[in-house]
Amino acid sequence: MSASVDTLLKDIRNKRIAPVYLIHGDEPFYLDRIADELEKVVVPVAERGFNQFVLFGKDADIGTVLNNARRYPFMADRQLVLVKEAQQLVGIKDKSGQQLLESYAMEPLGSTVLAIFHQEPLDERKGWVKAFASKGVLLGVKKLYENKLVDWVGDYCRGRGVKISPKACQMLVESIGNDLKRMASEVDKMLLNLRVDEEISATTVERLVGISKEYNVFELQKALAQRDVVKANRIVDYFGRNAKDNPAVVVLAQLYQYFSRVLLVQASKDQSERGLASALGVNPFFVKDYLSAARAYPLVKVADIIHAIRRADAQSKGIDTPTLSEGDILRELVFTVLH
Repeated sequence: MSASVDTLLKDIRNKRIAPVYLIHGDEPFYLDRIADELEKVVVPVAERGFNQFVLFGKDADIGTVLNNARRYPFMADRQLVLVKEAQQLVGIKDKSGQQLLESYAMEPLGSTVLAIFHQEPLDERKGWVKAFASKGVLLGVKKLYENKLVDWVGDYCRGRGVKISPKACQMLVESIGNDLKRMASEVDKMLLNLRVDEEISATTVERLVGISKEYNVFELQKALAQRDVVKANRIVDYFGRNAKDNPAVVVLAQLYQYFSRVLLVQASKDQSERGLASALGVNPFFVKDYLSAARAYPLVKVADIIHAIRRADAQSKGIDTPTLSEGDILRELVFTVLH
């Protein structure tokens, strides 16, 4: 069977355990969560020394994995064999190794739970992969698209029983990107310092995560949308002085996404808040910012801005003008945008 992450975690917590699992994809956050949940549930704490085995691909081969899977638990009903970083497992890319895995998956030992975590996407049409789906659980997990990150942060916080403001979500996403493991870690650290029923606000993020409320990409976008020359230059000056914490490549990627969405606003037939939020893939809270920018800059100017951002990105990577500092590149870009 196939499953979603939430469904699978719920099944494991309710002790609905399959004999084989194959979890694959490029989002380590979910692979780690599923592995952690299996470790908590499958084997009681007192029995783990004898009946729980964690193997790493770089240190094992198919034979080692299957030998462990075929042994019987020691004075217990069940054992767990976890294989992490299985993309490095010796033999997993060979047809003979895959046939061995397929044979085991089709007739798994009833007293063993074999869970393989492959940190690269697999072709689910292959026979050995389909065997895991037939007799156990097959799940592919992908990196989240950028336009889904704000919603993910909100959902994660709600799952922890805390509210978070849209601006706080945006600040976290702009600072951390799609590193879900780090994002979850930062949220969890904030929860340790919150009062009961306290919302995570922009001020909370600034205080506990160290992201400046005044000097961040979100505020730069807002300053550019309002054509606030003084504020925009003050922010990029700060970025230039703190380039390590505000790398140009990250700032430029955010600005590119922002002005690409402004272009979508100008091209959209549906100018309602709900319609634009859907088209842009953003929380309706932020639509007014994009509308403001769309009114401030004509369509042709926005196209020029996007071209200027691409040029600045090339410069930040040493193309054309390798002597320019990151701060100078951002200052030149802001001048081009505002004039």
